[in-house]
Amino acid sequence: QVQLVESGGDLVQAGGSLRLSCVVSGSIFSLSTIIWYRQAPGKQRELVARITSYGSVNYADSVKGRFAMSRDNAKNTVYLQMNSLKPEDTGRYICNLKPPGQIDYWGQGTQVTVSS
Repeated sequence: QVQLVESGGDLVQAGGSLRLSCVVSGSIFSLSTIIWYRQAPGKQRELVARITSYGSVNYADSVKGRFAMSRDNAKNTVYLQMNSLKPEDTGRYICNLKPPGQIDYWGQGTQVTVSS
């Protein structure tokens, strides 16, 4: 059974940093594209960053130059390093696993709150 567990969310002041982690159980991790989404109250879910199985990363324009996504296939873990945080980065950050030819899997998310 595939499970995703996010961690690292916290309350932080604007300008601060956080590092989120998403640990994936199961053997399909290394073959999968993984996406970080964020969900803020009253707003649509937003794609924040995406990493392919080859390690190619794409970012939303709003986080380019501030966030960095990486993966460690040996640990079945992806990371999202978030620097220079802004109040508009506040939201629940959710990990999405896209294995080839299979259904998607979702985590429960971790809450990030950035105070001004």
